[in-house]
Amino acid sequence: MADRRYFGTDGIRGQANTHPMTPEVALRVGLAAGRMFMSSDDRRHLVVIGKDTRLSGYMIEPALVAGFASAGMDVLTFGPLPTPGVAMMTRSMRADIGVMISASHNAYLDNGIKLFGPDGYKLSDQVELTIESMMDEDLGAGLAPADKLGRVKRIDDSQARYIEIAKASFPKGLSLQGLRIAIDCANGAGYKVAPTTLYELGAEVFCVGVEPNGLNINDNCGSTHPQTLVEAVHRHGAHIGIALDGDADRVIICDEKGQIVDGDQIMALVALDWSRRGLLTGGGLVATVMSNLGLERALLAEGLTLERTNVGDRYVMEKMRSGGFNVGGEQSGHIILHDYATTGDGLMSALQVLAVMVESGRPMSELARQFEPVPQLLENVRYAAGKPMEAASVKAAIADAEARLSGQGRLLVRKSGTEKLIRVMAEGDDEALVKTVVGDVVAAVKAAG
Repeated sequence: MADRRYFGTDGIRGQANTHPMTPEVALRVGLAAGRMFMSSDDRRHLVVIGKDTRLSGYMIEPALVAGFASAGMDVLTFGPLPTPGVAMMTRSMRADIGVMISASHNAYLDNGIKLFGPDGYKLSDQVELTIESMMDEDLGAGLAPADKLGRVKRIDDSQARYIEIAKASFPKGLSLQGLRIAIDCANGAGYKVAPTTLYELGAEVFCVGVEPNGLNINDNCGSTHPQTLVEAVHRHGAHIGIALDGDADRVIICDEKGQIVDGDQIMALVALDWSRRGLLTGGGLVATVMSNLGLERALLAEGLTLERTNVGDRYVMEKMRSGGFNVGGEQSGHIILHDYATTGDGLMSALQVLAVMVESGRPMSELARQFEPVPQLLENVRYAAGKPMEAASVKAAIADAEARLSGQGRLLVRKSGTEKLIRVMAEGDDEALVKTVVGDVVAAVKAAG
């Protein structure tokens, strides 16, 4: 695959007002994507744009709007809306393209641009590369004539639409009446829609992370900082806690005792429940190379398979579509339920967990441990420049670690697609060996980077 200049594993991402997250790049995205998705017919072409609550969204959005409008596309802006909501609206409003302005779980300093096709799915690598090739062309190329410029309008009911779609994913005949639910919305895109959905389904809702100020998204809150949720669960005596990230496409659960339930356990809970009820398709689920070996073993014990992909919910979705799976996701909490959504949806995933709780009558603590995780250790090594993974010393350390884990576990060393990080993960039944091999590889990467 050709080298990428702008797009990573999840759209374009970087520090706000620093390349590539500048108004100029956003303008070029709008121009290039607008030109690419404009067909030759005479109908009006449409792009929908949502965002999370970052201060820099006020800078990126107008630049995108200008790009799309100057290419001749009409623009509808939603304001704060979860990423899966933008994907849904792209399809339901018959837009040619959808855009989400967000850096997901990153701090407010960062921002990003995610693109969706007219079917509501994230764009393929090939389409992204084509857009990249057009982005560096002359800014004056392909501009619409003055009478064909796009019109721009704010849509005020997008949140209400998403809430109704989310509620419809909860099984009919069930209610959240009597449940005390703590929810941490990470001061992000789900800060209004998630609590409202839970309340309208009958729950007593206790909220944290619902006071965004442009600078506090994911700041000691949300799915990447679950301790805030744990404290809220204890403080309010909640039956369950739900933590979303900044764009609400991932979820982490906390049981009534304060124990964290990660994406692997959530996927197992939903997939095994759906399998017993005859709702699971594909004969298993799709997860990434990061998911725990214990998940794979638990599925095999039930006659189900685990298909693994590269990291990134886009790759999970591609495998789900090609293999006919309706459950997939990532250990980090990106859960894709293809019956309801075209990308990860934290709120809808939480609703399926709640449905199992309500129907079974069991507390979350009894449902939280669907399998016994194999000891797994992940360490992130930050580097300033260069290509440390290409160093001979790092390659030798990786080969040695793989040989020592052979037959007892596995090692994964990969470069982050969104940050200057090398991720070193190992798992196996021998916890001491796992720690040793991770330590050795991390030391080699640090020495090289």
